[in-house]
Amino acid sequence: MSQTSDLMELREEDVRKHYPAALAMLEGFDHAPRIAKGGAAPVAERSPGIGTRRTFRSTTPGLVTRRQVRTEGVRVLERIEAVEGSDGLVTPTLAAVQTGLRRALAIALAIGEAFSERTGLSDLKRANLEGRLPGDRQTEFSELLTAEALAVLHTFANAAAFLLSAHGGEEVEIGEVEEVLTDNAQLALHGALWELDKDLAAFGTTEPRMAATVLAFAEALMGRVAARASTAGRLAPFTGAAWKVEADGLTIRGFEPATKGKGSTLTMTFKKPHEVVGNHIAKYQAMRLAKMLMAYDFERRLNPFAELGGFIFTFMGDGAPGTGKTTLIQMMAGLIHGYCENAGYPFRYQNLSTDNIDSYQGKSGQNARAFIDNVMDPTVIGFGTVDDIDMLAGKRGDRQSSAGQLEITAVLMDAFAGANTVVRGNCTFGMFSNYPENVDDALRQRAGGRFLVDGPQTRADYIDILALLMGKNHAIPVGDHELFAAQQIEKAVAASFESHNRPHEEGLVKVFEKVAQEVGPLDTIAKLGTYLKGIQEADRRFTGRAIKNITDAIKVRAMDFELPDEWMEKPDLFLFKDYDTKKAMIADLRVPITTEMVIQEINRYADSEFRYADKSDEEAIARMVREYGLTEEAKRRYLAQRGRER
Repeated sequence: MSQTSDLMELREEDVRKHYPAALAMLEGFDHAPRIAKGGAAPVAERSPGIGTRRTFRSTTPGLVTRRQVRTEGVRVLERIEAVEGSDGLVTPTLAAVQTGLRRALAIALAIGEAFSERTGLSDLKRANLEGRLPGDRQTEFSELLTAEALAVLHTFANAAAFLLSAHGGEEVEIGEVEEVLTDNAQLALHGALWELDKDLAAFGTTEPRMAATVLAFAEALMGRVAARASTAGRLAPFTGAAWKVEADGLTIRGFEPATKGKGSTLTMTFKKPHEVVGNHIAKYQAMRLAKMLMAYDFERRLNPFAELGGFIFTFMGDGAPGTGKTTLIQMMAGLIHGYCENAGYPFRYQNLSTDNIDSYQGKSGQNARAFIDNVMDPTVIGFGTVDDIDMLAGKRGDRQSSAGQLEITAVLMDAFAGANTVVRGNCTFGMFSNYPENVDDALRQRAGGRFLVDGPQTRADYIDILALLMGKNHAIPVGDHELFAAQQIEKAVAASFESHNRPHEEGLVKVFEKVAQEVGPLDTIAKLGTYLKGIQEADRRFTGRAIKNITDAIKVRAMDFELPDEWMEKPDLFLFKDYDTKKAMIADLRVPITTEMVIQEINRYADSEFRYADKSDEEAIARMVREYGLTEEAKRRYLAQRGRER
């Protein structure tokens, strides 16, 4: 049994006892399609077929079992064995597909049985078969049968995708799954296997494509069932618990896809913190965030920082070209990679780039969703970046935004702050741009943290970056300068934060001075709220989401400490502790929130919004001026041409 209270063990004997039923379904049954179109696909002649014994008895009251649609024989095992190039022998890959499907069906049936026992559905089934089901419980019975069917269907697809994930070499597009039946669990599985058999006939033409088709089908079925489950009732016993299948390392958590915790192989060049010159606050927060991620508890699937406050789930890094955004990514990815290697944690880094924009409708959104799902996988430590987000995600209302860009915008907005967004604290997303004013306002405001990447600023910064980039193949003396002393992070960050005691942007300075003149020093919550209202009056885009982002940043400042390097180097000191111990250790390091912190974070965030707004407005004006000029020139040429024609 796991230490997590909601995690239950699905015993091996409870799974294996369903092997005969699972095998019987794969060997053959008859099915008359109810939703999807019929049309049986050819099956190689092997055996005389299945017997005429009825394999399913409906337990749904009043269900009409006579159908006008012709029944079709479904023999999935034969379909797999008949694949091109098998030469009459089942190859290891095909055998893995067959055994994986049998195992997935058995796990699904075991989950269905557990669900029935927990909800009392098993008693209602017996009462229905014996003809003694009370009339006032028929609605409850029907709803529970639907819930069980959905749980079993999703578990089957989830387990199949998990067990066969190592065999998916090719990419197969199968379209939507249609035959999703919810009368009862067994009919639901028959419908799914009927459609899988059709897809294997159409797409599984070779051995590699056979496995890839099963994986594509499982993914499509999970999505369709999860959507159907969002409007179904009586699913709390399934969604509110988790089952661990120890032999497979599989955990079933409601309608959440299970994935194996595999890290990605990184080929990027990592940077050390001292190689990031300038950008002091951005570097400091990136270093702290890298360590925050390591506090994630894989058993509890939660990070103490996410519960206590101060975890940065999304952040925006903006600055002019050449100021060090890529270097910052390389530094942060390198730190997390090193920490994960030392602790034995899987680390996954992924970048969403313009290569993911596709001309096919819906494909760009699918690419973005796959990117989100891969990084948010709760079995890994994830770091996702969206470089040049102004080019990748479209701005709504902008006629120059393509359909693919708008699809990506919609997916990112939903993932970063949607109704179903769950921040576990195992991953973070960084959006980077040279022109953040071109990013959709609503998407930009979903970035909780703001990292101003302004590059080297001081004389010392420029000496340091010159010495760093020149390398060691020279004998030029350094001179009167201590290399990298200016990059001492604590001293530099303190100075950077102090600079935000007053705003930097001209528009915000006017608001700050006006409010200070009216109410005096901003030393109470009421006065700070007055300042926020003044900002909102100057910029209507400064909404409640902005206040949430500011308060999140303030909580980050309350966690204004860096986890000791020793805790990363020796995992037993912190990383391998249980969740409650880690939470207590972090809570002991918290510092009180001060008025100075609040003012600085308001100014930092509002400065960035005013900076974006000013640039966005100026760009819009410049674009309109150009369009007016083109219109006038077109009119002039038109009139000139008409004059010549006359």
